[in-house]
Amino acid sequence: MAEPDEIVTLVDEEGEEHDFTLIEIIEVDGAEYAILLPADEDDNEAIILRLTKDEDGNDLLVDIEDDDEWEKVADAYEEMIEADEE
Repeated sequence: MAEPDEIVTLVDEEGEEHDFTLIEIIEVDGAEYAILLPADEDDNEAIILRLTKDEDGNDLLVDIEDDDEWEKVADAYEEMIEADEE
């Protein structure tokens, strides 16, 4: 997986590429999650994707479909930011 501050290109459902800056990789309940910010400076809303591997061992970023899982990861990231600010 890329290191923090690297650019990650994701492809949406229409096949369009979008660049994101990898802010952080965090671990919650034994799973890893990537925190990404759009590289386009007009949009500053972070997205969170689960980091997993495909059958060949390649890194994949997948949507978090479970609301509870997403909330848990978002809360962990907010706590990390608050701790860094102190």
